[in-house]
Amino acid sequence: MLNRIWLSFFFIAFLVAGAQAFSGNWAAVDAMQRSLFATSKLAAEIALGLIGLMAFWLGLFKVAEDAGLIRYFSRILTPLFRRLMPEVPAGHPAIGSVSMNLMANMLGLDNAATPLGLRAMADLQTLNPRPEVATNAQIFFLVLNCSSVTLIPVTIFLYRTQFGAASPADVFLPILLATSASTLAGMLVVMLVQRIRLNDPVLLLWLGGFAVCGALFMSFLLSLSGPDLQLFSSRLAGAAVLLIVLVFLLAGATQRIDAYASFVQGAKEGFDTAIKIMPYLVAMLVAVAVLRESGALGMVLDGLRSLIALGGWDTRWVDAMPVALMKPLSGSGARALMLETMQHFGVDSFQARLATVVQGSTETTFYVLTLYFGSVGVVKIRHALWCGLFADLAGVIAAIAVCYWFYG
Repeated sequence: MLNRIWLSFFFIAFLVAGAQAFSGNWAAVDAMQRSLFATSKLAAEIALGLIGLMAFWLGLFKVAEDAGLIRYFSRILTPLFRRLMPEVPAGHPAIGSVSMNLMANMLGLDNAATPLGLRAMADLQTLNPRPEVATNAQIFFLVLNCSSVTLIPVTIFLYRTQFGAASPADVFLPILLATSASTLAGMLVVMLVQRIRLNDPVLLLWLGGFAVCGALFMSFLLSLSGPDLQLFSSRLAGAAVLLIVLVFLLAGATQRIDAYASFVQGAKEGFDTAIKIMPYLVAMLVAVAVLRESGALGMVLDGLRSLIALGGWDTRWVDAMPVALMKPLSGSGARALMLETMQHFGVDSFQARLATVVQGSTETTFYVLTLYFGSVGVVKIRHALWCGLFADLAGVIAAIAVCYWFYG
């Protein structure tokens, strides 16, 4: 599957660029040529830049694992994940690593979530009878990551602040609603495909509990003003990182383990993983860059705007669709398009707000699949891609609906 996607990106880009060159426009060809080398360098820099980060977080994770903290979280969450991932035995390390990754994602701790997610994928791979084929548990975990389970989009608030937004955090609730829709859609479609029981009492109890807690937390956030919400969100994310580090180290100290030796052992795993994923990153990021520079994405956008205009509908939302189209392919590309939308239309415009909501409620699906599956050598991803894209589509549709509801 990844092989066909990768080749398709190149073929589409070459066809579009070739057509432009034939008409006398060689700009796309020149841009594609530059992107081949620039993006190859960028992919290597990304992988090398992850070495320290992965070494640090996987070292801490190893301390927590040796101290028994991961087993404690696993016991709490075992009833839930036994229903969602029935092929994972009770008490398996994968349950703990999956739990920690999802917690980091919910708090918006992107840098901390990536190494934990790679560790979770490696743990799930130990249960894989066919190492080259994705298991149901791996697919469920990947789709949860692709659905962008982020509750506190701190970075988006900071971008809006830099552009002078009147209330930088006023997109919090739209993002929360849209990302909830994408996560729910992703979970339901995987549960249906994998035939997981939807009426299981334990599953209903967990989901109902999350819904009640979410509603209470939302009511508290709605009582805060924009500046207070931004300040609270920023402090919560920063405190969460330090709290995780402190809890892991305290667990190691109280259990009287050799925390330093455990940290070094886990850090070595982080170093090996960062080097291992470099070829996969080079392959996919170069393909995405070539597709972007060829002008193929721009042609799709112009066609969509013309189609919507023929129906007599409002086309403002189309101006934010470059972010939606780019986000599954490239997180940095989508971020650049979001900032460009803010600058062109104004940070408090409908288009800019919609772009930020789309950015906060979708995920870099192709990047996540390439990174996580590539790190364990899985090449046959089964239904992971279209389930992840379905979650992204649900997030985009919800973002458009919520923004028209909030901003008219």
